Amino acid sequence: MTDAEIRDVFARTGAILHGHFLLASGLHSDTYVQCAKVLEHPREAETLCRELAARWNGVLTDVVAGPAYGGILPAYELARQLGVRAVYFERGASGKFELRRGFAVAGQRVIVAEDVITTGGSAKEVVDLVRELGGQVAGVTSFVYRGQGQAFEEEYRYLLELAPPTWAPSDCPMCRRGLTAMKPGTKPCKA
Repeated sequence: MTDAEIRDVFARTGAILHGHFLLASGLHSDTYVQCAKVLEHPREAETLCRELAARWNGVLTDVVAGPAYGGILPAYELARQLGVRAVYFERGASGKFELRRGFAVAGQRVIVAEDVITTGGSAKEVVDLVRELGGQVAGVTSFVYRGQGQAFEEEYRYLLELAPPTWAPSDCPMCRRGLTAMKPGTKPCKA
Protein backbone atom coordinates (compact mmCIF):
# COMPACT_ATOMS: atom_id res chain seq x y z
CA MET A 1 0.00 0.00 0.00
CA THR A 2 1.14 3.52 -0.67
CA ASP A 3 1.20 6.21 2.00
CA ALA A 4 -1.77 7.87 0.24
CA GLU A 5 -3.78 4.62 0.32
CA ILE A 6 -3.07 4.16 4.02
CA ARG A 7 -4.04 7.79 4.76
CA ASP A 8 -7.23 7.24 2.78
CA VAL A 9 -8.24 4.35 5.08
CA PHE A 10 -7.83 6.61 8.11
CA ALA A 11 -9.69 9.48 6.42
CA ARG A 12 -12.60 7.32 5.17
CA THR A 13 -13.18 5.84 8.62
CA GLY A 14 -13.01 9.20 10.43
CA ALA A 15 -9.98 8.13 12.47
CA ILE A 16 -8.09 11.43 12.24
CA LEU A 17 -9.73 13.98 14.52
CA HIS A 18 -9.03 17.71 14.78
CA GLY A 19 -9.62 19.84 17.87
CA HIS A 20 -7.92 20.23 21.27
CA PHE A 21 -6.79 16.94 22.79
CA LEU A 22 -5.06 15.73 25.94
CA LEU A 23 -2.83 12.82 24.97
CA ALA A 24 -1.95 9.91 27.27
CA SER A 25 1.59 11.36 27.42
CA GLY A 26 0.18 14.45 29.15
CA LEU A 27 0.90 16.60 26.09
CA HIS A 28 -1.75 18.56 24.18
CA SER A 29 -2.30 18.37 20.42
CA ASP A 30 -4.65 19.70 17.75
CA THR A 31 -4.81 16.26 16.09
CA TYR A 32 -5.80 12.88 17.53
CA VAL A 33 -5.72 9.51 15.79
CA GLN A 34 -8.60 7.34 16.98
CA CYS A 35 -7.64 3.94 15.55
CA ALA A 36 -10.80 2.44 17.05
CA LYS A 37 -12.62 4.13 14.14
CA VAL A 38 -10.56 2.02 11.72
CA LEU A 39 -10.76 -1.13 13.82
CA GLU A 40 -14.56 -1.08 13.92
CA HIS A 41 -14.32 -2.05 10.23
CA PRO A 42 -12.86 -5.60 10.11
CA ARG A 43 -12.00 -5.41 6.41
CA GLU A 44 -10.04 -2.19 6.94
CA ALA A 45 -8.23 -3.74 9.94
CA GLU A 46 -7.45 -6.79 7.81
CA THR A 47 -6.09 -4.61 5.01
CA LEU A 48 -3.84 -2.60 7.34
CA CYS A 49 -2.56 -5.69 9.18
CA ARG A 50 -1.89 -7.48 5.90
CA GLU A 51 0.34 -4.53 4.99
CA LEU A 52 2.02 -4.63 8.41
CA ALA A 53 2.58 -8.38 8.01
CA ALA A 54 4.25 -7.77 4.64
CA ARG A 55 6.61 -5.31 6.35
CA TRP A 56 7.60 -8.04 8.84
CA ASN A 57 8.08 -10.68 6.15
CA GLY A 58 11.12 -12.80 6.92
CA VAL A 59 11.29 -11.89 10.63
CA LEU A 60 10.90 -15.05 12.72
CA THR A 61 7.92 -14.56 15.03
CA ASP A 62 6.03 -16.89 17.35
CA VAL A 63 3.55 -14.48 18.92
CA VAL A 64 2.25 -10.92 18.58
CA ALA A 65 1.55 -9.14 21.88
CA GLY A 66 -0.44 -5.96 22.33
CA PRO A 67 -0.94 -3.72 25.33
CA ALA A 68 -4.61 -3.36 26.29
CA TYR A 69 -6.63 -1.71 24.99
CA GLY A 70 -5.25 -0.12 21.86
CA GLY A 71 -2.96 -3.00 20.96
CA ILE A 72 -5.39 -5.89 21.37
CA LEU A 73 -7.06 -5.81 17.95
CA PRO A 74 -3.93 -4.88 15.96
CA ALA A 75 -2.04 -7.70 17.71
CA TYR A 76 -4.81 -10.19 17.01
CA GLU A 77 -5.20 -9.36 13.33
CA LEU A 78 -1.45 -9.07 12.72
CA ALA A 79 -0.98 -12.48 14.37
CA ARG A 80 -3.72 -13.90 12.13
CA GLN A 81 -1.96 -12.51 9.07
CA LEU A 82 1.39 -13.94 10.23
CA GLY A 83 -0.11 -17.30 11.23
CA VAL A 84 1.07 -17.06 14.86
CA ARG A 85 -0.48 -16.69 18.33
CA ALA A 86 -1.81 -13.42 19.73
CA VAL A 87 -1.71 -12.35 23.39
CA TYR A 88 -2.27 -9.12 25.23
CA PHE A 89 -0.98 -7.44 28.34
CA GLU A 90 -3.44 -5.68 30.62
CA ARG A 91 -3.03 -3.35 33.55
CA GLY A 92 -3.40 -4.95 36.96
CA ALA A 93 -4.43 -3.40 40.26
CA SER A 94 -0.97 -1.81 40.54
CA GLY A 95 -1.52 0.06 37.28
CA LYS A 96 1.35 -1.83 35.62
CA PHE A 97 0.98 -4.21 32.70
CA GLU A 98 0.68 -7.92 33.45
CA LEU A 99 0.41 -11.02 31.29
CA ARG A 100 -2.67 -12.84 32.60
CA ARG A 101 -5.27 -15.38 31.44
CA GLY A 102 -2.68 -18.15 31.13
CA PHE A 103 -0.79 -16.38 28.34
CA ALA A 104 2.96 -17.07 28.13
CA VAL A 105 5.84 -15.70 26.06
CA ALA A 106 8.82 -17.56 27.56
CA GLY A 107 11.10 -18.84 24.82
CA GLN A 108 9.02 -17.08 22.15
CA ARG A 109 9.97 -14.46 19.54
CA VAL A 110 7.50 -11.62 20.08
CA ILE A 111 6.41 -8.63 18.01
CA VAL A 112 4.82 -5.95 20.22
CA ALA A 113 1.92 -4.31 18.36
CA GLU A 114 0.16 -1.03 19.12
CA ASP A 115 -2.38 1.12 17.35
CA VAL A 116 -0.66 4.51 17.80
CA ILE A 117 2.76 5.28 19.27
CA THR A 118 3.54 8.78 20.45
CA THR A 119 6.12 8.46 23.23
CA GLY A 120 6.17 4.65 23.14
CA GLY A 121 5.55 4.29 26.87
CA SER A 122 3.07 1.39 26.75
CA ALA A 123 4.98 -0.48 24.06
CA LYS A 124 8.26 -0.06 25.96
CA GLU A 125 6.61 -1.35 29.14
CA VAL A 126 5.45 -4.46 27.25
CA VAL A 127 8.88 -4.91 25.62
CA ASP A 128 10.48 -4.92 29.08
CA LEU A 129 7.91 -7.39 30.40
CA VAL A 130 8.38 -9.74 27.46
CA ARG A 131 12.08 -9.89 28.32
CA GLU A 132 11.39 -10.32 32.04
CA LEU A 133 9.08 -13.23 31.22
CA GLY A 134 11.75 -14.96 29.12
CA GLY A 135 10.62 -13.90 25.66
CA GLN A 136 12.73 -12.42 22.88
CA VAL A 137 11.51 -9.17 21.31
CA ALA A 138 11.53 -9.49 17.52
CA GLY A 139 10.35 -5.90 17.08
CA VAL A 140 7.74 -3.24 17.72
CA THR A 141 5.03 -2.22 15.27
CA SER A 142 2.07 0.15 15.02
CA PHE A 143 -0.42 1.54 12.57
CA VAL A 144 0.61 5.12 13.33
CA TYR A 145 3.81 6.73 14.58
CA ARG A 146 3.17 10.26 15.85
CA GLY A 147 6.76 11.16 15.03
CA GLN A 148 8.13 12.00 18.44
CA GLY A 149 9.31 10.56 21.69
CA GLN A 150 11.05 7.43 22.67
CA ALA A 151 13.22 5.60 20.19
CA PHE A 152 13.16 1.83 20.43
CA GLU A 153 16.33 -0.22 20.57
CA GLU A 154 14.30 -2.89 18.81
CA GLU A 155 13.36 -2.85 15.14
CA TYR A 156 10.33 -0.57 14.76
CA ARG A 157 8.05 -0.65 11.73
CA TYR A 158 4.82 1.28 11.21
CA LEU A 159 2.37 2.12 8.45
CA LEU A 160 1.84 5.85 8.72
CA GLU A 161 3.79 8.72 10.24
CA LEU A 162 1.80 11.72 11.40
CA ALA A 163 3.69 14.43 13.22
CA PRO A 164 1.12 16.97 14.38
CA PRO A 165 2.38 19.52 16.88
CA THR A 166 2.23 18.78 20.60
CA TRP A 167 2.65 21.11 23.53
CA ALA A 168 3.10 20.94 27.26
CA PRO A 169 -0.17 22.22 28.80
CA SER A 170 1.64 25.40 29.92
CA ASP A 171 2.67 26.13 26.31
CA CYS A 172 -0.56 25.08 24.55
CA PRO A 173 -2.00 27.88 22.40
CA MET A 174 -5.51 26.40 22.66
CA CYS A 175 -5.32 26.42 26.48
CA ARG A 176 -4.23 30.07 26.30
CA ARG A 177 -7.45 30.77 24.36
CA GLY A 178 -9.44 29.07 27.14
CA LEU A 179 -10.38 25.96 25.14
CA THR A 180 -10.84 22.76 27.12
CA ALA A 181 -8.82 19.73 26.02
CA MET A 182 -10.73 16.52 25.30
CA LYS A 183 -9.29 13.15 26.30
CA PRO A 184 -10.66 10.59 23.83
CA GLY A 185 -8.30 7.69 24.71
CA THR A 186 -8.55 5.03 27.40
CA LYS A 187 -5.11 5.26 29.00
CA PRO A 188 -4.78 7.47 32.07
CA CYS A 189 -2.85 10.63 31.31
CA LYS A 190 0.49 11.48 32.91
CA ALA A 191 0.29 14.32 35.35
